[in-house]
Amino acid sequence: MIPLLEHYKERWHVQSERVIKPGLAAIVQALERLNNPQNALSVVHLAGTNGKGSTLTFVEQIARQHGLKVGKFMSPCIVDMHDQLQINGLPIVSEQLDELFQQLAKAGLSGKLTDFELLTVIAFLYFQQQKVDVVLLEAGMGGREDSTNVVEPIVSIIPSIALEHTNFLGTTLTSIAHHKAGIIKKNKPVIIGFLPEEAEQVIEEEALKQQAPLLKLGRDFEVHQTERGEMYENVAKQIVIPALNRQLLGHHQAQNMALAITAFFEVAKVLNVTPVLSKIQAGVQTTTVPGRFEQVSPNLYFDGAHNPASIGMLVNTIKQHFPGKRIEFVLGILADKDVAAILRMLEEVGDAFYFMDIDNERAMKATQLLQISRAKEKEIIEDEQSFLKEKIPSQTVRIVTGSLYLLSDIRLKLNPNN
Repeated sequence: MIPLLEHYKERWHVQSERVIKPGLAAIVQALERLNNPQNALSVVHLAGTNGKGSTLTFVEQIARQHGLKVGKFMSPCIVDMHDQLQINGLPIVSEQLDELFQQLAKAGLSGKLTDFELLTVIAFLYFQQQKVDVVLLEAGMGGREDSTNVVEPIVSIIPSIALEHTNFLGTTLTSIAHHKAGIIKKNKPVIIGFLPEEAEQVIEEEALKQQAPLLKLGRDFEVHQTERGEMYENVAKQIVIPALNRQLLGHHQAQNMALAITAFFEVAKVLNVTPVLSKIQAGVQTTTVPGRFEQVSPNLYFDGAHNPASIGMLVNTIKQHFPGKRIEFVLGILADKDVAAILRMLEEVGDAFYFMDIDNERAMKATQLLQISRAKEKEIIEDEQSFLKEKIPSQTVRIVTGSLYLLSDIRLKLNPNN
């Protein structure tokens, strides 16, 4: 479910299916009716299990520091569909969506797409009409058969690969990597983070097949900790960028930052922009991402970790930054995730667990989570507003996690007028 999408569909009598249908035939036909707006766009395409949103936002901030007009399409939403479509950090507004839905209706697209395909078409149309300089495009699921995979990108980025969406992408890292590798295009560079060996082999084979230059973290570029912050080094380009000070916590964010800087060099080359060291430093320093170890209020954090790989990163960040603190988790998880594995990992560092229901048909009930949990302190929270607004003791850190949909639900409940 994409919040507010039904509102616009009903207003403009545009129908779409609330299902997932891998494949490109429907969206290709739809885009042809609109004269292929995606072909007018300069795109950075991202696919991967974790790290897409953070990497995308690092690229966004660096590009904006260089004066570029940046379109961003990401999923799922933070609050509702408006924030999935942004230009220079500003969400699309109702009047603009009304106009776009009228164009879709006029083009005869009602009933021909899924919800996510419809939203992808809107994104391409919006960014083309707004004449953005570069579009940062996040795959919804997988890559090869994802509706975003109809572009010819400047560069593709695959930050990580782990088991996810196994009912659609397969049950092995090799099959999942095959789907992610689908965003690699002929003669276009692809940038990858640290990947499992079997996944990396699939990516390397696809890059070779597509004659796509492959840039690997740890081989072609890397990041080091120094006394003045982190240092980025690009061996191929003989570039060193010192004094990088990021706000996003966690060692994994250093890797995402390095991927983003490397991608920006490819963008700058194609768009004839001269990279400026101080602007790259400023872009890194100003990068924040909602739901990525985001401090919402004193001692209350939101983190969208929702699979064992990202939960592992969250656990490491907690160990690094909050030794000796009491850790409380507020949890909601989709039923198609590896729920038991997620709970076992969080139970390593968690002192108390509070379970909540998510307003999503795919979500596991809080009562089921309570049964699966082995925590000594655990309960189901009914009154979310009161619980989350209460003052948290100074030696306690409370973290809302398990699903980006849970974070979206709670934001709406805490700020119903936003």
